[in-house]
Amino acid sequence: MVEIREIPLAQIRRPLPRQTDPVKVQALMASIQEIGLQEPIEVLEVEGKYYSFSGCHRYEAFVRLGRDRIPCRVRRATPAVLRLHLA
Repeated sequence: MVEIREIPLAQIRRPLPRQTDPVKVQALMASIQEIGLQEPIEVLEVEGKYYSFSGCHRYEAFVRLGRDRIPCRVRRATPAVLRLHLA
């Protein structure tokens, strides 16, 4: 089951390093300020912890805007599924 929740940025773990395009982040920041976030980021909830492997530009835009929380599409998963994402 997938649900949309606003999750504190500080609780989202991003275990894989990602490169972001500064121009894209700036454009997203402007869009978020004007119309809000249109597409939540995807997170896995594993044993009460949140992991994100995509949405790096949206995540970075929220960080740079100084926002505390971000809308997330939350999918519960097992530790085995998490390990697959880390492989």
